Amino acid sequence: MSEPSRAVAQGTFDLLHPGHIHYLREAADYAEELHVIVARESNVTHKADPILSAEQRCDTVAALGVVDAVHLGDPEDIFVPIEQIAPDVIVLGYDQHHDADAIRGTLAERGLDCQVERASGREPAHDDELLSSGAIIDRVLDRRG
Repeated sequence: MSEPSRAVAQGTFDLLHPGHIHYLREAADYAEELHVIVARESNVTHKADPILSAEQRCDTVAALGVVDAVHLGDPEDIFVPIEQIAPDVIVLGYDQHHDADAIRGTLAERGLDCQVERASGREPAHDDELLSSGAIIDRVLDRRG
């Protein structure tokens, strides 16, 4: 089977950290092009609101060499960008709350032929490395708050 030509990764990408880089690099390995969908603040319902604006988060992700295109999520229907991008594979982050089977079901209902995979996790490279935006925020508040 040939490698898919277009992969999608998605997330909030607030305060970019090594865990994000690991995820995006792994997602890029699935295809020739990596498209990243950055969540709008209104769609982030499973955790605290992002610190950075959607525009800043898009700009930061777009600056990464592994990323070919960045898209801001749709305010009402998270599958709209998927329909526009028409990826061969969606790569979920290892700790993202999304239900892969539910996503597969919605893709099938919409007639989208797309694999759904889950990226691996990454262990900290050293004791002081933070792999979570929340942990970075907590450290800033602890040290400077």
